[in-house]
Amino acid sequence: MYPEMRYEHVVYQNPFLAMRIWQIDSDKLASEETRRRTEQDWRQSRYSGWHYHEEVEFLLILKGELTAFCKEERLLLRKGDVALFGSSEPHTTLHTKSGSLSHIVLQIDLRKYWDPSTLGSMHHFSEVIRPLSSLNYIYQENKEARTQTAALIREIYREMNEGRIGYELAVSSKIKNVLLLLLRNDTRSKLHYANDKLQERLQPAIDYVEQHLGERLSVSEVSSLVNMSYTHFIKTFRRGVGMSFTDFVGYRRIKKAEQRLLTGEDESIAEVAESVGFSNLGHFYETFRRWNDCSPKQFKDRLRKSGEIG
Repeated sequence: MYPEMRYEHVVYQNPFLAMRIWQIDSDKLASEETRRRTEQDWRQSRYSGWHYHEEVEFLLILKGELTAFCKEERLLLRKGDVALFGSSEPHTTLHTKSGSLSHIVLQIDLRKYWDPSTLGSMHHFSEVIRPLSSLNYIYQENKEARTQTAALIREIYREMNEGRIGYELAVSSKIKNVLLLLLRNDTRSKLHYANDKLQERLQPAIDYVEQHLGERLSVSEVSSLVNMSYTHFIKTFRRGVGMSFTDFVGYRRIKKAEQRLLTGEDESIAEVAESVGFSNLGHFYETFRRWNDCSPKQFKDRLRKSGEIG
């Protein structure tokens, strides 16, 4: 995607939460030459050596000073500050003040949190028009939102490290609270480019997909449900939902497959694939890996190890 940059593969601590959170402590100050070169590269829109990943990233500064760069802006972050980078958004950071630096990094694949109950809100975070870093103004201008987000990130970090019973529920709800703070404090409407009435018009198509996942789904047939031409429908669907129609169908089929694997029923992977609408087993594996970064068998093995199924 960005040949001059480094793609970072994120290994999740919990694949079902699709996230990783850890604390970085450092005393190594970036050299003057590194700082000068990074600043110059940023001003000239050269991003060699930067990195990106599919996950959304939050930074919380616990101690010291960090300078973060993304394409649109440079952020000087100190104790208590929070920063956000969008999915596949190039960025880099530098330790820019003498003394110790300590910060928490939280990386999340937000696509895993899309389901029929949250679709109406989650589509705001699809980054169809602009990256999520455009929301950093909230953390810079709104002290309450910044403080609440910092507290939630600390709680997520604690829950993940303690691993007490129900920590998955706690972490999932706190992640959604972080997103809710962004959505309700977006006074510049950076997240509100989607037309809610557009999604209402698409709802019959979404409902139809949910009800017929195990069957062959024709774009022409589904588009006729909302009285749109094929071309108009696929363009409208991406704008209204935040992903293409094909991706949405594949995603919902994989989520349904996960549910069948979670039940622990004595079904073969081929039977699960067929039940959710995949006639080609190879395509099922390919799509499953895309959304879970593992095979269906590895997914089931992880469930066994975590005690979710017998």
